[in-house]
Amino acid sequence: MKQTVKQVLAWLAILTCGIALARADVPYARDLQKDAEAARAVNGVVLLIFVGAHCSYCETALNEFLIPMSGNADYRAKVVMRRVESSGFRDLKDFQGKKISHREFSGNQGARLTPTVMVFDPEGGRLAKPVVGLTTLDYYGYYLDQAIDQGVGLVRARLGRLLPGGS
Repeated sequence: MKQTVKQVLAWLAILTCGIALARADVPYARDLQKDAEAARAVNGVVLLIFVGAHCSYCETALNEFLIPMSGNADYRAKVVMRRVESSGFRDLKDFQGKKISHREFSGNQGARLTPTVMVFDPEGGRLAKPVVGLTTLDYYGYYLDQAIDQGVGLVRARLGRLLPGGS
């Protein structure tokens, strides 16, 4: 079976795309200080989605919106995404470096319903109204973009004031 160079290149492109999509994910939060540093490096924000262990709405929010967004270069250039299991006992370091469980952190943030999406600045301050629940799929992406853009705008406006010549 003889393959042309174009066919081989086409297969390589398909495989590369598949590998890139397989890598897209929203990992569990482990060290929010490191995540904050990554956000700071792009003058961006940290987005946390608070999920429940058996929450079908959470899976929809992740699979239909956040995981595809995490694989998009435009989002990677402005947001670091992590998930927090609201009833889970995984350890994480919060924005101040304190070791805490996912469950305790969720309670401290007031994430009572899942999914809840919150956007934070690199210091751990909340920047936008949380996106609570999964009301309608038609508008959910818009609500996420609105929260992300509001947060990024605030972070970058603060940075502009700190730069020489900033207002």
